[in-house]
Amino acid sequence: MKIKFYTVKNFLSFILILSSLVALSQERNNSSVKPGFATEQFPVFPNCENLQSKKLENCFYKEVQDFVYHNFQIPENLKQTNYQGEVKVLFEVDVNGEFKVIYVNAENEALSEEAKRVFGTFPKIKPSSYSGKPTYSKYTISIAIPLKSADQIEAEALAAAEIEKPLEKPMTELDSIVYKKYNNPEFESHLNIPFSHSYYAQFDGAMNQVGSNNHTASKPYTYAEVSKYYNLKAVNESLQKNVSTWLGRKFWNQNLVQIQGEDYWIALNPILDLQMGKASDLDASYTFVNTRALNFRGGLGKQINFTTTVFESQGRFAGYYNDYAESLKPSGGNPAIIPGMGIGKRFKSDAYDFPLAEANITFAPSKIFDFQLGYGRNFIGDGYRSLLESDGASPYPYFKINTTFWKIKYTNTYMWLKDVRPDVTVEKTYASKYMANHYLSWNVSNKLNFGFFESVVWTDTNNRGFDVNFVNPIIFYRSVEFASSSRSGNALLGMTAKYKWNNDVNFYAQFLLDEFSVSDMGAGEQSWKNKFGYQLGAKYFNAFKVKDLLLQLEYNHVRPYVYEHSAVITNYGHNNQSIGHQWGGNFEELVAIGRYHKGRIFGDAKFTMGTRGLDFDTAGNSFNYGGNIYKSYDEKRPYDTGVKVGQGNKTSIFIADIQGGYLINPMTNLKLFGSFIYRNFDPTQETATTFKQSTTWFTIGLRSDVFNWYFDY
Repeated sequence: MKIKFYTVKNFLSFILILSSLVALSQERNNSSVKPGFATEQFPVFPNCENLQSKKLENCFYKEVQDFVYHNFQIPENLKQTNYQGEVKVLFEVDVNGEFKVIYVNAENEALSEEAKRVFGTFPKIKPSSYSGKPTYSKYTISIAIPLKSADQIEAEALAAAEIEKPLEKPMTELDSIVYKKYNNPEFESHLNIPFSHSYYAQFDGAMNQVGSNNHTASKPYTYAEVSKYYNLKAVNESLQKNVSTWLGRKFWNQNLVQIQGEDYWIALNPILDLQMGKASDLDASYTFVNTRALNFRGGLGKQINFTTTVFESQGRFAGYYNDYAESLKPSGGNPAIIPGMGIGKRFKSDAYDFPLAEANITFAPSKIFDFQLGYGRNFIGDGYRSLLESDGASPYPYFKINTTFWKIKYTNTYMWLKDVRPDVTVEKTYASKYMANHYLSWNVSNKLNFGFFESVVWTDTNNRGFDVNFVNPIIFYRSVEFASSSRSGNALLGMTAKYKWNNDVNFYAQFLLDEFSVSDMGAGEQSWKNKFGYQLGAKYFNAFKVKDLLLQLEYNHVRPYVYEHSAVITNYGHNNQSIGHQWGGNFEELVAIGRYHKGRIFGDAKFTMGTRGLDFDTAGNSFNYGGNIYKSYDEKRPYDTGVKVGQGNKTSIFIADIQGGYLINPMTNLKLFGSFIYRNFDPTQETATTFKQSTTWFTIGLRSDVFNWYFDY
């Protein structure tokens, strides 16, 4: 008979599935009793009072073994056949000192039931403790049949040791592995915090205090960045529910699997996004999202962190959203691209199947540098939208370098993108394009921050590949572009600013310059060449002295033809979606947002009012009015001067998006929620693809909030 000890935090789901394998792989022989992990103090039987350390440990093992020996009754039919075997039992001594069977593995059902009966008769004892506090402890026991007492096992072991002298010292590497109590090491790691506007709002105020030397525009943040200003671990502990069962702890408080050792930690979690709703503009009876995913993350030492998530999703959305997804459809026959997700295959007759994977590995060799290789999305800005680099497009491969020193953070991001239009698809292979973005953030003073941005997009023309001319992290792209060829790439410049009025009020801004003609600007002719956009915004933290209430107001203005290029393939897009603002060009937009959370309860409200200049795309009017970035600005441009926002099919948009719910598990950001979206879309002229539409969309669901869904198109 053998017993193995496990700390409270060891992941039991893994043990439940593979308990037999674990026990067999860790036990040497039937006469050994060896703990798996160390604890401060073992549970105490009455006969073991006043014993400490190793003596208390040995006494606990002996009492358990002898109790089973004296009380376990082998069924008569097995006695008659001289049955030999073993019964493996995973049991717990809970915080009250009571024995509870978690899992039994036996060849015979009668043996399994007998094991459960015996453990149900164990007396209540003093529970194990950690740092002086009662805690749970887990053990496995192998009950050998025929039964043997602890003294018999010890005597046989001594006799065997005398007879069999080992020729060489046995390997003890596996037995010497040290496990620690899991203390949520991710909260201090260099792992990226999944970017969700709703979640980031919880610590946005702490990150924007006057005098803080951080850089909030470059997202996603790492836990190490945020932990300097907001105690994520303490907040997590404050949300812990007092539950006694293993299942309860995993559902409400913990990672499904969590293991921590000397120089490593790993965590495994299921990720869910299960939504059901009703939309007024949809012929089908309901909308839905059915996402099942698995996230694996961890750390090796203090310098390396990694995460990967594999999603399997199906969905059907409100009618306007389905129409927009299908307007993005790629070459090759698939019906849609789900915004922010990727290519959607047909599921049933009117829904989509859109698998997705994201990953990141970060190496932080010093306080100055961290290097990230990933497949995902990035964001630059302090607002809800970004004109420079947003997360509204599908994930893509990228390599990122963050350099932080003094009052500076310099972010270089190199991306591998795709153009999936039929025009550039060759032999069923989508065209490759590349993007390199540089963003330098400078804290000028305790209150003022400036940022400088530059980007270039180029293609694999003439087997150019990933052009090393654009890899230099400190180069000015315009000079490289002109040196290579006047049309070798599409370059954009930008600038950001943030001013902290006080600890509660921040103002922020962005300016994007795609192309600019000084002479035309001076002539006041509103030339099409003056391609720029700007953003103005303000945030009010703890608004009106209500703790954790965030109010935000943001205005975005982007002129026609911004993000477009003479060669469509070098536009500012990926997978038929904009890398900048999700609406493309030729629009103005006002967004008002309120976010509130208290404990596990949260509520978000967002109101979007905008004007867009869309193309008519009719036989009588096929002009490019500058809103669709997947058109060349050199083709079918109706005007060279007098160009203004809203030209073309001027369309008014109003969207109200209200959501509220309850946070179930803070480790996975799993939320129970309900949402209401109202959308009114009113073009000046109705066409086959652009028509007046009013939508109400109700949804309830269970979602791990680990990325942003954007439904405001």
